Amino acid sequence: MDSALHVVMFTDQHPHTLGGMQTSVELQRKFLSRAGHRSTVVSPALRGSEAAPDPDIVPMPTLPLGPGEYGMAIPSKRAIATVIDELRRRGNIDVIHVQADFWGAAVGYAVAAALGIPVVHTMHNHVEAGLRATMPLPGLFQRAFSLMQRRVLHTGGPTPADAWAYLRGFASRAAVVTAPSTHFAELLQDRGVCWKAEVIPTGLDDDVARELLAEPRERAPRDRPVLTWIGRFSAEKRLIPFLQAVAASGITAQVDIFGDGAERHRAQRLAADITASTVTFRGRVPYRRMLTEVRRSDALVQTSQGFETQGMTVYEAAALGTPTVLSDHRIAADLPAELLWLTPDDTVAGLARALSRATADLRDGQRAGTRSVDPERFLQSRQTELMVAAYRRAMSGR
Repeated sequence: MDSALHVVMFTDQHPHTLGGMQTSVELQRKFLSRAGHRSTVVSPALRGSEAAPDPDIVPMPTLPLGPGEYGMAIPSKRAIATVIDELRRRGNIDVIHVQADFWGAAVGYAVAAALGIPVVHTMHNHVEAGLRATMPLPGLFQRAFSLMQRRVLHTGGPTPADAWAYLRGFASRAAVVTAPSTHFAELLQDRGVCWKAEVIPTGLDDDVARELLAEPRERAPRDRPVLTWIGRFSAEKRLIPFLQAVAASGITAQVDIFGDGAERHRAQRLAADITASTVTFRGRVPYRRMLTEVRRSDALVQTSQGFETQGMTVYEAAALGTPTVLSDHRIAADLPAELLWLTPDDTVAGLARALSRATADLRDGQRAGTRSVDPERFLQSRQTELMVAAYRRAMSGR
């Protein structure tokens, strides 16, 4: 029988904040524990929360990152030494799992080097596209992160000139690199970040999936199909183009929008002018509730382009038998074709045409077939098994 492991995960944000990486970490923690393993998370502190601290989370000194819930850790020598001391008090560590790309990654690799522990790195973030989509001066931010990496990890080489060289600086120190999708693994390999990235996606919580799949879903087609959009209200997620496409298409649907963010007020103003469809902002909801809404909706709409490294909500919808109107065609590589309507191009007009086609199919009862879809392949227990195997390979030096 294989021995139980102690895995220490390093993240750029506290796992109780909103985001795909955070969901991935929480699911990994849950299913590692269920398999008899132990996990500890090192992350920035949780801002503005009165909840009792989680004993398995080691907070780093944190500075606010904008007005919301996010923070950034400064990877100083003192902060790294404090993390090392705390982890030593927690006993033997078998492997470090870096699920970060910025300050969490720098601290994680520094700690791994100091303690002589192998690293498995899951690259969640398309850094080049992400900085370009979210930062006013992406080149300046990239150089700052590259300088941070060089200083903290004492690389001795030239400062990485771009995002791919920056990620290579981490990957070259990892025993195993994983990616959450085939398309992103191939991109990492093509850009020379690593010679091989294993594909281990974030899965759907087994308990929630089986409970929801047990509910009968057969129903008559609705005259006003229910479309669900989920994500941060930020430019890279393309909520505004989605609402523009709803208006341009003239579809009659119930559009439910889950999430929050900086573009809320603009989105609400756009939605107020839409008359053919009813647009409802549902706010942020717990993970279980969000999946329930996906299962009960007629289709998910995913609108970001070239930004997602997995597109978790699309995987979750597929596991629950809910089809998706999909803008980013690269995400389609790992998903059943019968569960997708792909946009013809990257424009608002193209998205509007896809929405029109999807709602017409749904009203006619031509819902994409789901009988051929095996939900087991999307469950988190399976992904955790694959990751534990990666941990053991890293520990053995293979």
